[in-house]
Amino acid sequence: MFGRVRAWSRRHEKLAAALRVGPLAALCGFLAIPYATIDPPLTSTYLGVAGYLGLSAALLLPLLWRERPIASFAVVALVSFGQWLADVAPLPANLAVLIALWAVAYQCSFRWALAACLVAELGVFLALVNWETPTLGMFFSGSIFVVTIWLTGLYANTRRRYLEGLEERAERAERERDQQARMAAAAERARIARELHDVVAHNVSVMVVQADGAGYALDSDPEQARLAVRAISKTGRAALAEMRRLVGVLREDEAAIIDYTPQPGLGQLEELVRGSAVPARLEVGGVPRELPEGQQLAVYRIVQEALTNALKHGGPGVRAVVEIDYTGPELVVRVTDDGRGAAAPSSPDGHGLIGMRERVGMYGGAVSAGPRQGGGFEVLARLPMVNAA
Repeated sequence: MFGRVRAWSRRHEKLAAALRVGPLAALCGFLAIPYATIDPPLTSTYLGVAGYLGLSAALLLPLLWRERPIASFAVVALVSFGQWLADVAPLPANLAVLIALWAVAYQCSFRWALAACLVAELGVFLALVNWETPTLGMFFSGSIFVVTIWLTGLYANTRRRYLEGLEERAERAERERDQQARMAAAAERARIARELHDVVAHNVSVMVVQADGAGYALDSDPEQARLAVRAISKTGRAALAEMRRLVGVLREDEAAIIDYTPQPGLGQLEELVRGSAVPARLEVGGVPRELPEGQQLAVYRIVQEALTNALKHGGPGVRAVVEIDYTGPELVVRVTDDGRGAAAPSSPDGHGLIGMRERVGMYGGAVSAGPRQGGGFEVLARLPMVNAA
């Protein structure tokens, strides 16, 4: 229950502060009636009902500054000191000094709490100076009351800091536990992935051996070749199933999405360039060769990322040229644009170039990207051409 009350107080700080001051404000308002009916005292200044209510408001309103306890205590103390200088008798609203003292002890450091306690003690002494027959016992009685309030605030402050420390340690322990769980899960996924990789590699090796055997036995022993082809089919299905499991293991925090659409390749480059948001044209040099699907996908993604970067950083009116060159021993992919080049703002959260390097590195190639002389930007990738199996 107390936890819910604290949570509600944190969500509605101003309303909670008003509710704390409300009882004392109601008491001051209720005592205004007898204050209006008493005879003006001869030994002190009489304010009247309006002055009584105004001074009470000046003492109580600073208590609403819960987020600024030092300023609240300072204003209440100054108003009380001005009241003493004007020779106005103590009012019920002067209890605001003790409330503000408790707030300083509860929310601030020990130095500020000690300073506030000394100021409150000075207030007790000044109040007794105007008393007809002040005694040392009266001062000690008032001091004990003030110090008790002060010590209560210090205890509450210590308790609050202790609970905050426990909450912080609990949150840190929970974060560390989650991190350890993620690390353990990642390590387990990596282990499973290595095991499945070995299984898939073994199945593919079996398929290659069976295919070679089928090729040799095709003319001399058709029945043996037929059995080898069946073994290839069976092993291929097993390898495909294991590969799907491998991909599922490597996925993290992703919904299971089944997509039977073939991955794009070089045949879809013209459609990609034509449908790009950046006006671009495709230039192909040499005779296109049949490349593995993975390498075709890498080229497609490189061009796609380069066109996306041209759209994001090239500026208005940018145009791009995509060149695919098959004439040399390497497949050369060059994407250039006439945009802002070096003047384009950098993107600290971009991972496009890293992805290009990863894709090209899988096939032993290299990629570079940077501004061109004279303006614009260029992405250049070179991949050794591998014949499709």
